[in-house]
Amino acid sequence: MRTGRVGVGVRARAWAELLRVPALFTVPGDALAGTAAVSARPTPRTFLAIASSLCLYEAGMALNDWADRDVDAVERPHRPLPSGRIRPAAALGAACVLTGAGLSFAAWAGRPALTVAVPLAATVWAYDLALKNTRLGPAAMGTARGLDLLLGASAASSPTAFPSIRQALPSAALLGAHTLALTTVSRKEAQGGSPLGPLAALATTAALTRLLARPRPLPTDRTGEGRRHGEPPSLKHRTTTARPLPPGPLAPPSRRDSPLRPFDDPPAALRAALATAYAVTAARPYFHAALNPSPPLTQRAVAGGIRATIPLQAALTARSGTKSATLTALLTTALAPLATRFARKVSVT
Repeated sequence: MRTGRVGVGVRARAWAELLRVPALFTVPGDALAGTAAVSARPTPRTFLAIASSLCLYEAGMALNDWADRDVDAVERPHRPLPSGRIRPAAALGAACVLTGAGLSFAAWAGRPALTVAVPLAATVWAYDLALKNTRLGPAAMGTARGLDLLLGASAASSPTAFPSIRQALPSAALLGAHTLALTTVSRKEAQGGSPLGPLAALATTAALTRLLARPRPLPTDRTGEGRRHGEPPSLKHRTTTARPLPPGPLAPPSRRDSPLRPFDDPPAALRAALATAYAVTAARPYFHAALNPSPPLTQRAVAGGIRATIPLQAALTARSGTKSATLTALLTTALAPLATRFARKVSVT
């Protein structure tokens, strides 16, 4: 009986390594950021989109190791497939099953979600089977991550409001830029030797941090939380423009001149904090890898970039400035310590 339990534990750990379970915590924030980008609240369809994202993400992980099994036999023989702990056919079968499950969840989330999930699944398979080792590899991975955010946005849209997904394109572009830079660094994680990737990732991180601290301009109004695209504004969605008081002793001090301006605006303070968390999490390992692009430091840079995805998603969510987006951003941030805890047991790279 004890031998059987040990065998089950060994197989479970092998599958956890194959699927890189700690990296799963970086997935839900994509759909949540997409939902916030269209000024909507999370709904049951949002959680269906998250389930679809998780399945497609894990399908990509299994397919990645299946496609790289010969390379891993030389560079990383400890991985589950070259070590013989999981058969290649089982990994390929898991990728197929997970892809089917991901598309099914997207179909349940609605036609717009399925319309985004199909090219997302195609991009995942194209990356693992054909594009990974080409110049298009990082761009393909960035595209996949951006599509994952749009999947959440599409699930929050009604079948007749598909054009509202365009509101999420800027957030998808920012998330895709981070993923592109991270993927560029990861291409050298086994060999090391080039500081160009980490330096480019550092520059990307600096640019994204600056953009994250800014509020996202809303297409209609600042209080249209939950209003569907194309719906006429009701009284609760309308805002009034207050006339400024003339200069004098009764006029309040200008917020622009106040050194505590970020703290006078809680959403702005949250955006600044999340942008800082993103910068610190990503930039430090990138900087070390740029100074010494050895395989261990490059792998740490990749792990740091993966962990930085969570505060990036939270910052993208908080840019909407609505109450529900603020709460969602905080919940997304809570995934970070869970990812760190599981990463101590199973590697994310």
